[in-house]
Amino acid sequence: MTRKWASLTILASCLVLVNKGYSQSSELESFVDSLADEHIGATLAGMSVGVMRGDQILLKKSYGLASLEWQVPMPMDAIHEVGSVTKQFTTFSILQLYGQERLDLDADVTAYLPELDLQERSVSVRRLMNHTSGIKGFTEMEEFRELSLLNRPREELLELIEQYPFDFEPGEALIYNNSAYMLMGLIIETVTGQSYEEYLEENVFPLANMANSSYCSNRTVVEQRASGYSLSDGEFVMARYHDHVWPYAAGSVCSTVSDLLAWNRALHTGEILSPNLYELLVTPIPLNDGSPVRYASGMVSYTHPTGRVIEHGGAIDGFLSHSRYYPDEDVTVVVLLNTAGPTGPASIANDIGENLFGTPFLPEENSYAGDLSRFAGEYRGAARGTTLRVIIELEGDNLQATQSTTSNTRDPQVISYLEGNTFYSGNNLFYFDEDVNGEISRLRIDSLLNHYVLKSTHAP
Repeated sequence: MTRKWASLTILASCLVLVNKGYSQSSELESFVDSLADEHIGATLAGMSVGVMRGDQILLKKSYGLASLEWQVPMPMDAIHEVGSVTKQFTTFSILQLYGQERLDLDADVTAYLPELDLQERSVSVRRLMNHTSGIKGFTEMEEFRELSLLNRPREELLELIEQYPFDFEPGEALIYNNSAYMLMGLIIETVTGQSYEEYLEENVFPLANMANSSYCSNRTVVEQRASGYSLSDGEFVMARYHDHVWPYAAGSVCSTVSDLLAWNRALHTGEILSPNLYELLVTPIPLNDGSPVRYASGMVSYTHPTGRVIEHGGAIDGFLSHSRYYPDEDVTVVVLLNTAGPTGPASIANDIGENLFGTPFLPEENSYAGDLSRFAGEYRGAARGTTLRVIIELEGDNLQATQSTTSNTRDPQVISYLEGNTFYSGNNLFYFDEDVNGEISRLRIDSLLNHYVLKSTHAP
């Protein structure tokens, strides 16, 4: 596929409403046009973007193609699979039921799913919401790839989950976990007597007038639904098939830019959730030992270089998505792509954020006054679907980290000093913890979606 069809990027139902506070809307459109020109036809089949401040639309525009086979331009409100952006609809539903006193966040999961074997551990509903349960994630299981193609009873996956040991004791780490969100979907069904799909369509989507959002279907013909693609050796190919019995409450929502803008507006301005419940949704809870995390409940809440954000991305065969809200600016950015490849929607959202706000919160590299060699060593611990090994070495005046698993080794990365015993690289934070003797005994790596706890191999 060549860039010859990139001219179709200007399809466009483009709506730009300029207000006095944001007169750069036309500049924003030109900027996003330039991003599309860079990627459409090269790494992306199509893209839909929405930017809103308050209730003012700064930009809504689609680019490229919804169908490469038929050369169909991407409609402005093309329907995309949004993958893990689904998770916030699941946690919203749980909190909605909690607010109605139909569910207890601190109850053991087995209070709602008594048939589930938790291997003599107690796991609260709350721990499912923030990925701190320790339950093995099903998308990291070798058996799941074959199962994902089949329409089979979900009980088969529950039985598979029960066969795997916990990755860690509940509350001791945070590892992104689709099993937890599957269990939440089943809890919603148990409490309400409705299917997860019915509950969203009757009790969640209507609250924000999300008329074009639904549970994705492998069979239903849906108008304006984009086709999904991936890249193979630089060529566009059809996305791998998956049956939507499996992404479920972790990743089976289909939606549009307009619907997600409306959802963010309703959610973050208190229209559809009480202040107390909203704080439960967006506030991260520390681990058992008090270690801070940045994943809240179906959303990440942290300070990005462009500003304070509440966000989540999604990745599913053929589609990538990102939904970001800037609470201090009351700005929402939504990016939907119908290509799973090297160009990520978060990087496009970052570019848009920099265009709007600059990078006022970009960390300043500081100088460590002590001996950097005290942090050098090997650290190991559970990671997502694997064991992570990190080698910290002193190279000149800098520390560098080399991360490896059983399947691959990443290139060494320089980690810069932030404060205390904390270093950073991009959005990743590296916390070195001391034992009672002041020796470095463990390394915690917070990558937004995970908070790995790795022990020093030299510690007693």
